[in-house]
Amino acid sequence: MQDDCQYNYGYCVSLCYVTFMCDRTIISGGSMQPVIENEDTVLINRFAYSFTKPKRYSVAAFKLPGSNSSKVYVKRVIGLPGEKIQIKDGHVYINGEQLKDDVFTDTILTAGLAANEITLGKDEYFLLGDNRNNSEDSRFAGVGIVKEKNITGSVWAIVGPVKRLGFVK
Repeated sequence: MQDDCQYNYGYCVSLCYVTFMCDRTIISGGSMQPVIENEDTVLINRFAYSFTKPKRYSVAAFKLPGSNSSKVYVKRVIGLPGEKIQIKDGHVYINGEQLKDDVFTDTILTAGLAANEITLGKDEYFLLGDNRNNSEDSRFAGVGIVKEKNITGSVWAIVGPVKRLGFVK
């Protein structure tokens, strides 16, 4: 009987956490491949950035300002507030130094808005998809620089399909 209570308690705690602290969204597109695939269902921790700021390489969810759409974008944080970002010769540069430990290693074919150096404001982030050559992200006017207030949370787990269950790195 005691084991059943412990199991039920753990289940209830997990259910409450997911219900009240997370959002769920289905990914549309391949911009975060191979980490997150098209049609993966992911959990977004809505409170992840309530007490801390997004860190470089974290996977963030955000909405476009002024959009009435419920569409959630999911991209990786690359540039942090106050930094200077540029994409040249197919690579990301931060404050004039090439980003060395980037998760993406292929040459970036389109620099977009980052062809010229961009200085981020105190509440601005530069986000890129992991599949850089197939991603609508901060390089393009349709998304642009992301303000902190538009970041809705941190993507932390893939919950569907079952064969892809796991945490997002």
